[in-house]
Order: sequence, then C-alpha cells, then structure tokens
Amino acid sequence: MTYVYLKTQAFSGSDLNVNTIPLKVTSVGISVTKTIPAFPVPLSGVALGESITAALDLGMATKNISLSGVITDTVIQKTNVGNENALTFTAHEVAQMIAAGVDSTGFAKNQAFSELVILMPSFVGNDYQTRGGVNTADRSTGTLIPLTFGSRGGADSKDNLGVPTPFSTFPDDATTQSGLTGFVRSFSCNFEAESHDLSFSLEFEVASIVP
Repeated sequence: MTYVYLKTQAFSGSDLNVNTIPLKVTSVGISVTKTIPAFPVPLSGVALGESITAALDLGMATKNISLSGVITDTVIQKTNVGNENALTFTAHEVAQMIAAGVDSTGFAKNQAFSELVILMPSFVGNDYQTRGGVNTADRSTGTLIPLTFGSRGGADSKDNLGVPTPFSTFPDDATTQSGLTGFVRSFSCNFEAESHDLSFSLEFEVASIVP
C-alpha cells in the first residue's frame, strides 16, 4: 500500500505530482462509525414477552482513515513560488511541512491539506463490468482508482438503488474522481538518532470543509 497523497488546498488539475505530498504508507486503517439514535420501547416486554429497542436511521456516520508508514527524502513540486520546480526535501523537512499544514487553517491554501488520495487496484468498473485488460489472476492488471465511499451505479440504479442523488460516483481511473475530502485530525512522527527515515502516523477525518 503505497500510492497515497496528501493534497494541499492549492491543488488543481489532475497531476498528483504538483501541490501534493506523496507518502510511503505501510498500513491504512478505515473506520466507519454509524450514528443511529436508539431507545427502548416502553412496556414492550409486557405486551410482547420480550423487550424491543427502536432505532431511527438518519444517515449519519463518521469516517476516519488511519495511516502509518515512513517518511523519506521526497521530491515535492509546488506552484506557490512562481514556478513549478521540483525540489528534494529531507524527511525531516517533509515532516515539518506536514506538521505545519495540520497546524494551519483552510485560508493558508499552500499549507493546509484538504484531500487524501489512496489509490487501490480495481477489477470492476462503475457499470459492474470487468475493466478492460484485466486478468483476475494478476492483481497488477487492475486499474488504480481512489478510495471513496461512493457505490457503483448512477442515480437510483445498481448499488445506488434507492439513492436519487448520489453524493459521489464510483471512480473509473486515478484522476477523474477526487479522493477523500476532509482534514488531518492528528499527525505524529519520530526524529530518531542517526536515522534518515522517520516513522509516522496520521489520522484523517472525512468531512466537507469550510473554508
């Protein structure tokens, strides 16, 4: 698991090499916590012989992504200096850049992170057909697509049956669909003696951010 990018607010277009920080990730944890108000029904045990709890699904959930891996010397390309020169930063500089970005607000578009892209292999497209060129015995033939919480199918069709206006569509390639919008809730890393590489962990919460 290695195709992971943190996009800054300044990111535009489809080139994941510009205004992003690529991360060497060894583990991705996905957590979805459903929020459903629930309450016991009074006297249900008397009338029915067993107690009943009623729940109301209001479509609320919290989605979190946990990353862990290593930061190495990294080539980063930004447009905020009047050009698009790619520069090599030390692992320590990259860690400082991430920490500063987490500490900033959305007004600092060249610092703050607004999107996380995790590319994963896919055999089946949005139309529920096997993607072209796929050999299901060979993972490397799959198409890399960004992890999203969207489902296959258009409005009120396939997995979106009963969903009249899907918030997101299932991606067909690495660039036509955005990754996960939200914010970095926490970032930590270790500066270790005589080590050029730094271990890190990062928590990202999926959300719609203003500004």
